[in-house]
Amino acid sequence: MKPAKVTVACPHCGHGQPEARDAYSTVCRQCGRHFRLQEAARAVAEAPPKRAVETRGVTCFKCGTALEVPRDAESTMCKRCSTHVDLRDYEINQAVSKNFRTHGAFIIGEKGYVFNTEADVGEAVIKGRFLGKLVAHRSLTLHSTAEIRGTFQTALLIVPAGSRFFWKEPLRVGGVQVGGELAADVDTAGTVSISSTGRLFGNVTARGLVVESGAVLVGDVRVRPVEPDKAGRLQDSAIAA
Repeated sequence: MKPAKVTVACPHCGHGQPEARDAYSTVCRQCGRHFRLQEAARAVAEAPPKRAVETRGVTCFKCGTALEVPRDAESTMCKRCSTHVDLRDYEINQAVSKNFRTHGAFIIGEKGYVFNTEADVGEAVIKGRFLGKLVAHRSLTLHSTAEIRGTFQTALLIVPAGSRFFWKEPLRVGGVQVGGELAADVDTAGTVSISSTGRLFGNVTARGLVVESGAVLVGDVRVRPVEPDKAGRLQDSAIAA
């Protein structure tokens, strides 16, 4: 009867190999170094537990395939069409004329100016100037110093406390959070939230409205349910997050 075997890991290189359960020592078949099985068992017992890798979900820009990637990864490749998918963050503090396509953050500092561009990004924070077409899949935060010429879409528009933003045309976005001051008409299939420090001047059409004590809202308000489309699914004028 053959002696029972167990898999042991070399304490020097980590290579795993089968060994007799009652063996005293062996030689690693990968690195060639000698070690005792007792040392290997002690190394396993003392090794810190492996941390679970945090992931996030993104989609391929080309074919739309859903991908699960490590949260700190800077890029990946689509498992379906093999397209490179950028996951990096970009912070612009000078004049730049180029297109951006990333699932990371897109930040324009107060001295930044991005022009003649199409930016398709995960989230955007604008403190400087932007000229072009912007799509922010998760959120778009606008500060008082932001100057936008062109078009933008976002799943969530944020005007933080202490900031002001004016837009002459109706804002059609996925949702709105106002902590500062927003002067614009809002038409959304999502929720408009106004915090205690927030002020909104404009007409609101939304699926939901949350107004905290101390907030200011001046304008007509219409809260409506989202109408189902012909397939019975809910319509949403916002981009998919």
